[in-house]
Amino acid sequence: MHRCIKINSADNVAVAINHIGKGTVVIDGVSARNDIPQGHKIALEEIPEGSPIIRYGVILGYALQDIRKGDWVNENMLELPPTPDVTRMTFGTRAGWDFHHTPPKTTFEGYRNPKGGFAGTRNILAITTTVQCVAGVLNIAVDRIRREILPKYPNVDDVIPINHAYGCGVAIDAPDAVIPIRAIKNLLDNTNFGGEIMVVALGCEKLTVDRILGDQDNNGGNVIVLQELEGFDAMIRAVMEMAERKLARLNERRRETLPLSDLCIGIQCGGSDAFSGITSNPAAGFAADLLVKAGATVLFSEVTEVRDGVHILAERCVSEEVCKKLGNEMAWYDNYLNKGQVDRSANPTPGNKKGGLSNIVEKAMGSITKSGTSPIVEVLAPGEKPGRKGLIFAATPASDFVCGAMQLASGITLQVFTTGRGTPYGLAAAPVIKVSSRTSLKNIWNDLIDIDAGTIATGESTIEEKGMELFDYIVRVASGEARPAAEKYRIANDLCIFNPAPVT
Repeated sequence: MHRCIKINSADNVAVAINHIGKGTVVIDGVSARNDIPQGHKIALEEIPEGSPIIRYGVILGYALQDIRKGDWVNENMLELPPTPDVTRMTFGTRAGWDFHHTPPKTTFEGYRNPKGGFAGTRNILAITTTVQCVAGVLNIAVDRIRREILPKYPNVDDVIPINHAYGCGVAIDAPDAVIPIRAIKNLLDNTNFGGEIMVVALGCEKLTVDRILGDQDNNGGNVIVLQELEGFDAMIRAVMEMAERKLARLNERRRETLPLSDLCIGIQCGGSDAFSGITSNPAAGFAADLLVKAGATVLFSEVTEVRDGVHILAERCVSEEVCKKLGNEMAWYDNYLNKGQVDRSANPTPGNKKGGLSNIVEKAMGSITKSGTSPIVEVLAPGEKPGRKGLIFAATPASDFVCGAMQLASGITLQVFTTGRGTPYGLAAAPVIKVSSRTSLKNIWNDLIDIDAGTIATGESTIEEKGMELFDYIVRVASGEARPAAEKYRIANDLCIFNPAPVT
């Protein structure tokens, strides 16, 4: 019976598959000198103070004390290694792709984009706000629309408010304000919304409607300004009447067979643990490779969670231009953290550490596995839209809620979310498929986890098998044939638009 997992032949630590009691023989010549919690590391050899601790064939850090063979290795024993230099990265050495698996499907049933480009996986009326001040009124209106009007339009999946904390009390012309404004503007255009534009404004905010809509769309058919209406009832009536006109048009949309090259999805991880880089993320990466080979576009993100593996990603960049943009986005974020007087070590959460992740280097090495192996064809600044198809790095914060909102702004219409510790995270604007890194999490949250990748750790399944299963489920969800748990229960987090600009 295997008690631990060693990833690379160079590793001097291994991860406990389950709790290992003190004195247990783990492998030949190695007995646990302490109780080793599930997911935590055990030293496979003597590691003197100052020597490297290696997992994934990568130096996670340097020992702060002598570590004996069989010791429990945890976050208190490592000193972070230097940050990789983003100004001198080698690109293209691994941009040649050696992936020989054939995607079992090359089409899905989606909603054609009326403007061209990526297709929708859902048919949703989204009502965008220009400022948080209107959210209370809009939420009441949306609740009534769902109860009183939506049932008349059975081909429309939902009506959702695009509420956010931006819009006023902000330095609207600060250089970094381009990020939240771009995100809100691009969110309006997500293909799941069928080309229907509906904006509710207050009337005195800094984020004026003309900043997010062009002249052609900025009119009374798309925009409601609450300060121009006579009281609450008039506000609710105006929102409901405009929504019904748009619902009638959306109700005419129909799914049709489309190539997977019309699909754009996002991949994200949250509540990660030491198994994330062994099971769920590699399975997601295999599914991503299948999708890219079938022509689809896959976005992966989370700057601080790739920062320590950026040199590895650079080798997969298809051009010097893509590599330079990758480095520039990393450098921008380094500066952003420096202004806040923190560094990359601020990333791991207490839950990450409880799950066996000692530091951000270990977390990053597991995180990048969800990108698979395909070449990186483009790098996006936060909230930018893709200009190419294939595997794309979309620079976003690692925060689940912010990453999700910014990936939506970049155009995803479905998201795969891997988790080790568990989170009920969801998006109202797109279905979210939840993949667990541990079978024990699936057992506890059986009605919240869609796919269990924990069987990879126990040897009951392979990365390829789980990747194929996930690929098939992605296509079925995109086609409307399956509904993941977060969508079924209507679990959706608040949209958190990334705003690094000053709040006044």
